[in-house]
Amino acid sequence: MNGILHSQGAKEPPRAVYREMVARASRRTNVTATCIKAFVIGGGICVIGELLRQMLLAQGLEQETAGTWTSVILVFCSAMLTGLGLYEKLAKHGGAGTLVPITGFANAVSSAAVESKTEGFVLGVGTKIFTIAGPVILYGTAASVVYGVIYLLAGGK
Repeated sequence: MNGILHSQGAKEPPRAVYREMVARASRRTNVTATCIKAFVIGGGICVIGELLRQMLLAQGLEQETAGTWTSVILVFCSAMLTGLGLYEKLAKHGGAGTLVPITGFANAVSSAAVESKTEGFVLGVGTKIFTIAGPVILYGTAASVVYGVIYLLAGGK
């Protein structure tokens, strides 16, 4: 890249060449439309979750139980859509809106497993499924220990 010449014969700095290549390769996006689609799709996922929770509450479940079942159903649906290749299509249009915490996490974990299914269930799916979940579990465990020690030192019971 250092050797690319202008029409005048002067060498162009590498950063300028890189910026020019990026500008040619980058697709222009409408930020407003992208944000609106992310908001609508992310909000739609949340609305579906709330509708599920309200339906479960109407069936007589307690608040905590209804919330737990709502989470389980959303995780299952997200993993199922990922396995069928549909979550990726939704994410193509919804962008960050599909990163709603529980469904986005389920997608991240299951997509790592789906990508490695050709390596077998034990060495492929069994190990790759923890590519995302492992750090989250480790951080959650470490953070809970730190918070517990702080709580204990602060005089908590």
